[in-house]
Amino acid sequence: MKYLFLSLIFLFSIQFSNAQSKKYKIATIAFYNLENLYDTIEDPFKNDDEFTPNGKKKYSSSVYLDKLQKLSTVISEIATEVTPDGAAILGVAEIENRNVLEDLCKTEKLKNRNYKVVHYDSPDERGVDVALLYNPKYFKLLASKPITLSTFHLGGDRPTRDILWVTGLLDGDTVQLFVNHWPSRGGGEELTAPFRNEGSRICKHYIDSLVNINANAKCIIMGDLNDNPTNPSCSKIVNAVSNPDKLKTQQQMLNPWLNYYKKGLGTLAYQDVWSLFDQLILSYGFVKSDKGYVFKQATIYSKPYMINTTGRFKGYPFRTFDFDNYNGGYSDHFPTYIILLKEIE
Repeated sequence: MKYLFLSLIFLFSIQFSNAQSKKYKIATIAFYNLENLYDTIEDPFKNDDEFTPNGKKKYSSSVYLDKLQKLSTVISEIATEVTPDGAAILGVAEIENRNVLEDLCKTEKLKNRNYKVVHYDSPDERGVDVALLYNPKYFKLLASKPITLSTFHLGGDRPTRDILWVTGLLDGDTVQLFVNHWPSRGGGEELTAPFRNEGSRICKHYIDSLVNINANAKCIIMGDLNDNPTNPSCSKIVNAVSNPDKLKTQQQMLNPWLNYYKKGLGTLAYQDVWSLFDQLILSYGFVKSDKGYVFKQATIYSKPYMINTTGRFKGYPFRTFDFDNYNGGYSDHFPTYIILLKEIE
């Protein structure tokens, strides 16, 4: 698979076909499923026994520290092709608590970024949550809250991850970020689809409310959505189009990953089939607004060291565990990010 690499808040010039040079700021917002980033401490209120030194995965301090170093390598390199500061904003999934993110941010490769953490404990039985990291050099936090995603009224039998809503200023632009990890397909894709549709419906309800107040509100649904761009949760419910030129009304959203997926590209693989669950879906304001940041490009971030080169998972993302055996990999998902441009007047 071929991927493009770019990103963040950085001044540079772009040459257009008419030879006119314009200067822009660039901002990159990324998402990464960290594949079960647990600490080693048994929590009596969570089903985390397997991720302890005495658990079946033998999740020792050395494994934990190695995983932190591996993840920090990837995160430190995302977007550095055009700026040394990397991603200004990073949504994450499959983290146990705030402490593991604080440890991640203190690693040698990330400590100079001064990333701040937005996190709330969710009711997920395994104790995995979503969260947001941001660089205060570029993003100012204004407000945040967890939004309950309940599926019991749809036949669900367990609590799942909350949706994290974060509001802040990206270099002066007000942005609304909804970080998600929608219910998995365990039990069957069709049977569990209503659960993911509910997550989509909740996000779109909040975004529609914001757009009704400000037609150019800049909102992003990001996360491991456990659905592909062509599924109703990522297309019909959010009223998504695949290209900016198809975006006609404020009620529509842009899902640039539709084109990637139709070309056979993905962020994770299962039984030799690629899926693209890790998406960032943008509101009308990020595409059609004539002020502030606007969408330029979507990118799947993958480098050779992040890809398994041997065995039954050859060609797949180099994951941390093969069942209960420690692989020493990075994650079973590739990260994704979007590039935003802001013209300098």
